Amino acid sequence: MTPRTLGFIGLGVMGEPMCANLAAKSGARVLCHDLDAAPMRRLAERGAVPADSLRALAHEASVVFLCLASAQAAESVVEALAEAWQDGEGGEGGRTVVDMGTTSVLATRRMAERLAQAGHRFVDAPVARMPAAAIAGTLSIMVGGTVEDVSALMPHFRCMGSDITHCGGTGAGQVVKILHNTVLFEAVQALAEAMAVARAHGVDGAVLLDAIELGSADSRAARVQGREALLPRHYPEGRFATRYALKDVSLALELAQAAGLEAAMARETAATLRRTIDAGWGDRYYPALYELVSAAPPRDRAND
Repeated sequence: MTPRTLGFIGLGVMGEPMCANLAAKSGARVLCHDLDAAPMRRLAERGAVPADSLRALAHEASVVFLCLASAQAAESVVEALAEAWQDGEGGEGGRTVVDMGTTSVLATRRMAERLAQAGHRFVDAPVARMPAAAIAGTLSIMVGGTVEDVSALMPHFRCMGSDITHCGGTGAGQVVKILHNTVLFEAVQALAEAMAVARAHGVDGAVLLDAIELGSADSRAARVQGREALLPRHYPEGRFATRYALKDVSLALELAQAAGLEAAMARETAATLRRTIDAGWGDRYYPALYELVSAAPPRDRAND
């Protein structure tokens, strides 16, 4: 049965359009909450209902979606929701929390256990693709949870994404998302290295990308990050920042360590991202690692 009221917490670059799509397409009443009032005002014009506090949202929502920047923030919100529900907010019956951010598997399982002890459910459902896909409702969503819980949530996922993959039990969605991102970052570093070498030998970067796209090395990374960022050396703020990329690769290394694996490529990419941050590019689009890989003098970032 479709819940009468949904909640959405975390209205950043991805969360705001995801919440807007949920409000427009789900047929449910959608409450939204963020520490910043501005996205709540914008969403109020698109059919969502701002909630003044987490407790106010918990009082009505039977399913709560999270899209937060860190595991610490997610765990803090889950604890606040659990306490509100323990105090009688939200009526009788188990509630469901859906974490759509990228969170460590260890934190994911802690949150799932905390909610299970209180009689509630937890599903991890991190997303991939650009902010434009969040706006269009065409995200890729990787889900971890029971078949029953995922099936119940599927109509809501389809409001926000065009490709939904049930990856397995609790934490499996995070494993797949973390590794997905790490493969992408490794590919972008490989492209950056190839472009730097090509340019050093007098070959135009566009020619290199043309050839890559016609051969077996063709990839979405070449067509998007290659064309839009590495070729023009353009790394705007507001896209996936270098510091977030390092966070995700670090989570992959955590998974590798737990499995007793070296993950040498991920380790090298993490080191490059760390040097990129140290050089002052931490808030810029992560293909800025090219500036370190190429050892080229950085452009005037103020004019980007």
